[in-house]
Amino acid sequence: MSGRNRSGPLASQVCCALSFCRQPPRVLIVDTSPPWWSETCSVLCEALENFFSLASALGGPSRVPLLSLYAVNLQLECLLPFVQVKSNLVRLHSCVEELRSLPKEGCIRPRPELLKQAVLDSLQQFKHYVHLSSLGNDLKSSSIEVTVMSSKPGQAVLRQLEQGLKDSDLVSLRRLLVVHIVVEQNLPERELVWSPEPCSTKHMDEPEEDLMLGAEIDLQLVENSVVAVENVLKAWLHDQAGEREQLQLLLPAPGQALNPKTKPSHRPNPVCIKCDMQERLVSPALLPGTPDLVGKTESVRDFQPPSKSQSNQNPLPQRLRIVKALRADGVCQSVLYGLPMIIRPTTCWQLDWDEMEKNHQTFHALCHTLRTRDWSLLVRLEPEFGSGSSMFSYYILQSSASLSLLLKPILTRELMLPCNLPTTNEDPPLNTLTVVQRCLEQLEEDPVFNPLCLHANLYPQLKMRGLVSRSYGSHSQNQGRGQRRERPAEGSTPRQGRVRATVAPLASAPPSKMSRPPLTLSHSRAYAPSLCLLVDDGDNDSPI
Repeated sequence: MSGRNRSGPLASQVCCALSFCRQPPRVLIVDTSPPWWSETCSVLCEALENFFSLASALGGPSRVPLLSLYAVNLQLECLLPFVQVKSNLVRLHSCVEELRSLPKEGCIRPRPELLKQAVLDSLQQFKHYVHLSSLGNDLKSSSIEVTVMSSKPGQAVLRQLEQGLKDSDLVSLRRLLVVHIVVEQNLPERELVWSPEPCSTKHMDEPEEDLMLGAEIDLQLVENSVVAVENVLKAWLHDQAGEREQLQLLLPAPGQALNPKTKPSHRPNPVCIKCDMQERLVSPALLPGTPDLVGKTESVRDFQPPSKSQSNQNPLPQRLRIVKALRADGVCQSVLYGLPMIIRPTTCWQLDWDEMEKNHQTFHALCHTLRTRDWSLLVRLEPEFGSGSSMFSYYILQSSASLSLLLKPILTRELMLPCNLPTTNEDPPLNTLTVVQRCLEQLEEDPVFNPLCLHANLYPQLKMRGLVSRSYGSHSQNQGRGQRRERPAEGSTPRQGRVRATVAPLASAPPSKMSRPPLTLSHSRAYAPSLCLLVDDGDNDSPI
């Protein structure tokens, strides 16, 4: 089966491609029955803590609007009624601590009907929440998704829920997912004790539509690890709006050459491929306090003027420590993000000629070695001294044909979102393949991409906005002056005209013989190196 709020335009711009307008409320039902709970408790609680820390701090639209959590053992217990996830980490953390404190050993007396009761109770709780809470009016989804996590055999749990819910009102249930956390069994008798009655082949072959109408039901098998359970929870962060496609890919009509002079009304209809989009990672721009080297040009906040205490101080160079060599063809492009930066040997004028020449030769040797071996380098941004930060950012250094390197941020585990990419070994139908090939044959093929040939119509838009804002500002200023002229202060004499004050320029001091010559633009930019690569040569770190 198929398996912090941040102000400013940045958070909304990151999520503009996806709407997140139909995110359903979530219900998590955890089977804490012993003895398997002792083996999955720490894994599940750590995964929940990690997910709650991430989801509660995300800026932009709310991806998990509401969450409720149930624990099922010998009795049903609602540890967390429906609450908002965003900016609610304290409440969520206390729920995880309460889940962790549940007994891991006890009487072995399975009560499978409690899972069905938990599902029905969550549906009833959601109806009351929408009816009584004012926040229910802001929900764009009228149904919930329920996830059941258990270490019992998933097929048996799925069948029990199907049989128990077949006569229930499931209008508010959008999807039911049973997650089977597979635990390695060292004791064979546990499997005999905890395996429910096996379902016959006849019952398993019955179609699901006869049991649960209108609700999607799935089973997913995951290993007993924090990363695997995290991926199940992080799937909640994806855009769930599946009512219509999110992207339309337009191919030129087959058999018709592209002619830009042809009128749009006379052009044949293009071939439209409807697609959906999915995020590969959580953008660091949506998280507070994330150190970022390349992303410092993604927001106007990154260009704030320095304080008076820092205006006379030169910023320290960023330090990137090389930690691993990677095959260039072994780095997937989907794990790279952000703005790329070009790295080249420094021309800082504070260095003497010998040191600059040696540094240039070392950089040249590094580029040559990476290019000949077809390697990329995994580097880590060292935290600034005295900053107190314990977070790290990782990047990829890629070689090029020139004497330069390309620096790109690379994805880490915390930012990764689950991505199930379907694969197939079958060829597409011949008629469809022929149509697509004929469409692509109409395109002009360039051996090398030249961005200078592309125009985004940016300059006219910026010019228009600048002129409009300037005219609006001058109009407002003239209105203010007119109002001041119409209302002279009491007892004051109206001015007959404007008085222009003339200030003589100050005489410049003669240049001192010992003073440093004025800095040019190139000098001011190369006052100090902005980046320092650390290469471990055995005993010491050799900077570049």
